[in-house]
Amino acid sequence: MDVKRHVEPGEHSSGLADTRSRQTSARVADDVLLDAARQCVLAVGVRRTTLAEIARTAQISRMTVYRRFPDVRSVLAALMTREFSGLLQRAGQAGDGAPHTRERIVRVAVASISALSADPLFRTLLDVDPELVVPYIVKRLGGTQKFSEQVLRSLLEAGHRDGSVRRADLPAQVRSILLVVQSFAFSLRPATADLDEAALLAEFRHLVDAALRP
Repeated sequence: MDVKRHVEPGEHSSGLADTRSRQTSARVADDVLLDAARQCVLAVGVRRTTLAEIARTAQISRMTVYRRFPDVRSVLAALMTREFSGLLQRAGQAGDGAPHTRERIVRVAVASISALSADPLFRTLLDVDPELVVPYIVKRLGGTQKFSEQVLRSLLEAGHRDGSVRRADLPAQVRSILLVVQSFAFSLRPATADLDEAALLAEFRHLVDAALRP
């Protein structure tokens, strides 16, 4: 998505205009822009979202958006990181009260899958622009995946310490759990079209628990 830099009429002729634009940009919180981007994505999908539409939705000038984010890709990347990292943090509360770390990991993993599958932004991404997800499956890890690995690493280290998690090569163990959780999150809806979701997630619980049991 190539976005050409837009110059408002008259801005090139006045340093005062440039100063005012910087001041306006400084006053607009990133969350305002990202909230507007979320509205746009939910309405038309990722590929049809533009910086101009984000600016209109946020009720600010396009120059203000351009000064904070160089292009629409950077806005959307920040949006996805904010939304999905926040969702996974909230899912982490499902592990509260677990008798040991292994059970905490299982509960958090199940809650993460359920939360992602039900999230409107995640569903829109898979339904409207699924090709945008492919690079994060076959080419590279994204910001949300790296955040997930940080959380998993901390949990697995705690499980090693309390003896509830099998000791193994930590980076490989982290990556393996991430890949299992990721596959279930991406495929839960089609996988439960003819199968009970609770039954499938019960098997997932057994799968993760068995993989981590000492």
